[in-house]
Amino acid sequence: MNVNLAKRMGRMGTEAAFDVFAEVMALRAQGKDVVSFCVGEPDFDTPQNVKQTGMNAIAENKTHYAPVPGTPELRKAIAEYVSKTRHVKVEPEEVIVVPGAKPILFIAMLSLVEEGDEVIYPNPGYPIYESLINFAGGTPVPLPLLEEKGFGFDLNELKKLLSPKTRMIVVNTPSNPTGGIISKMDLEELARICKEKGIWVLSDEIYSRIVYDGAFESIYQFDGMKERCILVDGHSKTYAMTGWRLGYGVMNAELVRHFSKFMNNMATSTATFVQAAGAQALSGSQEDVEKMVKEFRARRDLIVNLLNGIPGISCHAPRGAFYVFPNVTQLCREIGFSDSWQVQQYLLYRGGVGVLARTCFGSRNEGEKEDYIRLSYATSQELIREGLGRMKAALADEGRIQDFLKEGR
Repeated sequence: MNVNLAKRMGRMGTEAAFDVFAEVMALRAQGKDVVSFCVGEPDFDTPQNVKQTGMNAIAENKTHYAPVPGTPELRKAIAEYVSKTRHVKVEPEEVIVVPGAKPILFIAMLSLVEEGDEVIYPNPGYPIYESLINFAGGTPVPLPLLEEKGFGFDLNELKKLLSPKTRMIVVNTPSNPTGGIISKMDLEELARICKEKGIWVLSDEIYSRIVYDGAFESIYQFDGMKERCILVDGHSKTYAMTGWRLGYGVMNAELVRHFSKFMNNMATSTATFVQAAGAQALSGSQEDVEKMVKEFRARRDLIVNLLNGIPGISCHAPRGAFYVFPNVTQLCREIGFSDSWQVQQYLLYRGGVGVLARTCFGSRNEGEKEDYIRLSYATSQELIREGLGRMKAALADEGRIQDFLKEGR
């Protein structure tokens, strides 16, 4: 059937992790054994106190509409949590609750970016940023994240990208896909620039609790950022609540009113019983979170060590999130793979391992010559050992590689 879509749909991208994971699932349906490092979803269960609160809320018939910007209980809990963790006083009126963190990204782009406005975003980065910039009619301006800076950015390069059309800068720390963290000094200078030039900051802090080295730093804490920053966070990663779909934005109260209007048109409100569980997650015991982060650290150390034991691969230890972004440039050159996408395909179809290519996280930056893959270590140590063992064996099997290259997959 020929569906005559609106032109704007041609500007919308997707999240490649789920596309590759669909391939993984198709292979599994055929009876093939595949270890997947594709999707960034904690393999832990939602903490019991959070689940019980959600179930109690349903039993108590908290199943009706909630206020559009969120229940008073959850908005208060979020305001107190953000005040404590970002060291800035936040009022409940400066919080809006949404079903997952993505709606804040979507609403921010469509509410603040005009046709032709430029939006600077991290590259490699979460692919939804570029997709939404394009969908809003803006011009995506990639800011290279550099391995030599721990996958931070060069402030001088950022300043070169600024123009009179710059409307917004997207910040993501800790980062998906690299696990990199932007330094406090760079965040402070970025805040100064944005305040001086009247540029909006969209700060994606969904991995803020998964930090291994030092304290988490938010651009929201700096002078003037409460007026110019939209802070994005949620419960999916920290509390293993991906399926609950619970996120939130923190911004000036006037912007909350506009975002609420958008939310009213789009989804009305977030499920009431989910919000009850979310309030419990923030105000209750954090012991499960601490255990998860401790386990993620152990997995990080394991997967980095195993990756560095594979010839042609080098991997720095990420400082946050639950992703590694190993450099496979030497591997490609020595084996004959054209790029990381071919590595991805070979490992999936010949090695039984699902990973993501560099290009799943944006096109190469101008002058970029290195190649990378991303692996999520939000899976057990047992599966990490199994998957990395398969990778090492597959990449050492010259016959298997040559057969694959001859097929030209």
